[in-house]
Formats: sequence, C-alpha cells, structure tokens
Amino acid sequence: MPQLPAPAYPDEVRARLAADAKEVIARYPDSRSALLPLLHLVQSEEGYVSRTGMRFCAEVLDLTTAEVTAVATFYTMYRRKPSGDYQVGVCTNTLCAVMGGDAIFEELKAYLGVGNNETTGDGQVTLEHIECNAACDYAPVVMVNWEFFDNQTPESAKKLVDDLRAGRSVEPTRGAPLCSYKETARILAGFPDERPGAVEASGGAGHASLLGLKLAKGEAIGQPRVVSPRGEAKQEAPQRGSGHLSSHDAPQPTSASDPAAAPEQHPAGPSSEEGE
Repeated sequence: MPQLPAPAYPDEVRARLAADAKEVIARYPDSRSALLPLLHLVQSEEGYVSRTGMRFCAEVLDLTTAEVTAVATFYTMYRRKPSGDYQVGVCTNTLCAVMGGDAIFEELKAYLGVGNNETTGDGQVTLEHIECNAACDYAPVVMVNWEFFDNQTPESAKKLVDDLRAGRSVEPTRGAPLCSYKETARILAGFPDERPGAVEASGGAGHASLLGLKLAKGEAIGQPRVVSPRGEAKQEAPQRGSGHLSSHDAPQPTSASDPAAAPEQHPAGPSSEEGE
C-alpha cells in the first residue's frame, strides 16, 4: 500500500533545524548541493534518516521526496532505521579480512547476538560490516562512529563493545575523542566540534601511513630515494648482477610441464593429436 505523507517535526524541532539548515544552505551556490549535509543534520536529530527527515530536506531545498529518498538510500552512511548510540563497523574488505577482520565480525555477531546491521537489545551498539576504511596499514580495523580502532583482534573488539555498553570511557587509537552517533552526524553536517581539545586531538596521518612517503623521499634509514624530486631528472634504478631489477624479472627456464618445452625437458614427450 502507498505510504501516507510523513508527519512533520514538532514546531520547536522544525524551527531549530530550519535555522541550522539555513546556515548550511548558505554555503552553496545551488541549494540542492546542500542535500548531503542536511541528511546528516536530520540524522543528528533522530539518529537515523526518517521519512520525516526526508520530508524536511525536500521542503527546505524545494525538491521532491523521491529525489531526497534516492540520495538517502544510495549512501550507506545514512541509517534508514532506529539503531544504537554506537555504530561498530568491522572492515571486511580484502586486507582487513585476511588479517582477521572476518574473524572479528563473526565473533562479534555471536558475542552480541545480532546480525549485520542489527542493534543490541539495550540499544547501545549497532553492528555492521563495512567496506574499506582506507586504513589498510592498520589492519584489521574497527570503527566506532567513524573513529578508528586499529590493529584489532577478536578479544580486543569484544572488550571494546563491552566498554561501550557499560558506559566506560573508550579512546580511539587515533583521531578525535569518541562521541555519540548523533553528535558525529552533526559534525558531518558541517558544524564545529565544540568539545574542548577535540579538534587538536584529531592530528594527522599515523606513522604507518607516512612510511611509504618517507621511503619515496629517501628519509627511511638506509634506504635510497625511490622518487626523484620535482624538476630533477629521473634517477636510474641501480642495476643488479643480471641486469634485471630483481630475480623475478629475469628469464626463467621453461617449466617441465609446459608442452612447448623441448621434448627432452618434458616428461610426457611432445604433444600429439588425439589418436596418434
């Protein structure tokens, strides 16, 4: 059956959101470009993007609810149903998976008694598997409300969710201090993080992320520069004994199992047509 129009926000809530929306829209030359941050804004109000939130976005941007729904359902950072205060995402993309991400995800599902994108009975934790967090050098990675928890194990991940559910202080491996999902959504909408010291704690890239850059610049101890500075002629790579960069580049003997090998190298002898 077709759904009836979504209910409106209470007057007080709508007035507050409208003032915030006006500030967001003013950042863009075309008002519809503000849709993504406005979806984060309504998510900060309810903890997910409800039909009421989509109706609000459509009205303030002069869009149809179908246009707003198409965007809200495309991006996975927008929740479509009520969920927990802490979104625990386990990366199960290639490197994290082989380093233990799959095992962490399976352990947490069993430990919490929930499936993918489900919430614990106390309303504290929503568990989901997520795609690459661009933190492969810290694999396996778990994120809580989009803050990094690096080099995790099944045991450390279970302790993490225990601490979250018990209300104990939890510190990300790097980045800003942890806050609630609603607070995170407001920050993603483009409003400043006003917690004392939070911005300064965000920091920059970690050591593992910068190691490749240091190698390229020749700053790693005992390593030659592998990338020439801009404006300088490209340096020739050092040659090794065989004239090849590595033994993998050198011509290798034909495999004994290759029919193209000489008959005396191929244990089965030369190939022949069927029946000969």
